[in-house]
Amino acid sequence: MRNFWQLYKRNRSAVAGLIILVVVVVVAAIAPILFPQDPFSLAGLAMSPPGENGFLLGSDSLGRDVAAGIAHGAKTSLLIGLLATIVAVGFGTIMGGLAGYFGGKIDDLLMRTTEMFQTIPSFVFAILLVAILKPSINSIVIAIAVVSWPAVARLVRGEFLSLKNREFVQACHTLGMSDIRIMLGEILPNCLSPIIVIGSLMVATAILIESGLAFLGLGDPNIMSWGFQVGAGRTLLRSAWWVVTFPGIAILITVLAINLVGEGLNDALNPRLRERQ
Repeated sequence: MRNFWQLYKRNRSAVAGLIILVVVVVVAAIAPILFPQDPFSLAGLAMSPPGENGFLLGSDSLGRDVAAGIAHGAKTSLLIGLLATIVAVGFGTIMGGLAGYFGGKIDDLLMRTTEMFQTIPSFVFAILLVAILKPSINSIVIAIAVVSWPAVARLVRGEFLSLKNREFVQACHTLGMSDIRIMLGEILPNCLSPIIVIGSLMVATAILIESGLAFLGLGDPNIMSWGFQVGAGRTLLRSAWWVVTFPGIAILITVLAINLVGEGLNDALNPRLRERQ
């Protein structure tokens, strides 16, 4: 762990990204304390500029507090990004692991299925799935996971293909270990580094997809999110720039921070860098 942190903190951008991400997580966690009122509630005069009428970041066309929406929306965006990534990584790991380990017809079947999903434009496919399932948190998580897992499957397949013929795996076969035990206990732990890295980057992508869906009106109408705020204020860009700008900045900073953290994880978990250390 100490060696990991030594390698991670060499990348100053990654450290800055981690600090920003921690701040966003803390704001999301204490949002009910900072803004105890419902973010959808009409808190005062509509279209109030930042700093006026008691609004730190202004209010929208209905008098809702923009700052409260950003704080509560942080929880929604992070939660959806994390859940969708967990589902996508889990399913993609299973598909890729089975394809890479067994090969042959199983590999052909699973990889052709993966390629079929990859031929469909991700965002368009997500829109279609949410429209069919009806906008909700569950449907958004499912849609993002469905369009995200193929990349994980291909990565894991490549890792399993490179590891299944190694000496330690052959020794496990000689000892009579079952395929499941070899896959889960021997090969998968050696694939965790690239899986963790791609998973961290997928969280950022999931947040962007969720924001895009909410912007188009396909988000959960009962839950505040950054995409919902941007979508609700897009017609006010000239008259009330703050309604769109601040949620947009929140999305930008969070996605950038997650990408920087992913870059730092890639450096810290890279075996070649560990050997140099």
